[in-house]
Amino acid sequence: MFHLELEPRFSDTDALGHISNTTLPVWFEQARTPVFRIFHPTLEAETWPLIIARLEIDLMAQSYWHIPVKIKTGIGKIGNSSFHVIQEAWQGDKQIARGVAVLIHFDYETEKALPIPDDIKARLAEHAVA
Repeated sequence: MFHLELEPRFSDTDALGHISNTTLPVWFEQARTPVFRIFHPTLEAETWPLIIARLEIDLMAQSYWHIPVKIKTGIGKIGNSSFHVIQEAWQGDKQIARGVAVLIHFDYETEKALPIPDDIKARLAEHAVA
């Protein structure tokens, strides 16, 4: 799994003083950067090869701005042109969220899915989680 530690900003909180539910998708996207690099090491937007098809996040516990958050990112199901990114957010020893993003290897010019090359599938599989 890939790991990213974040320091929540005060602006990440909601009116109740908790980390806002709108913050987790942003953190999860940031933590997907190592996965993006497997497909596109330069991260150049002009030739970007991925599109997000689905994002699902379960909020499991309250979280707060003054405690670091660790994001764990791994790979779930790998299909012909799509794959699942499995993510967890932890604050201290408590899991605060779990997410699944479905990404598609995509050609923006033709607006069609592309098969994931075997070498990239192999690199994704190195980070497989249950």
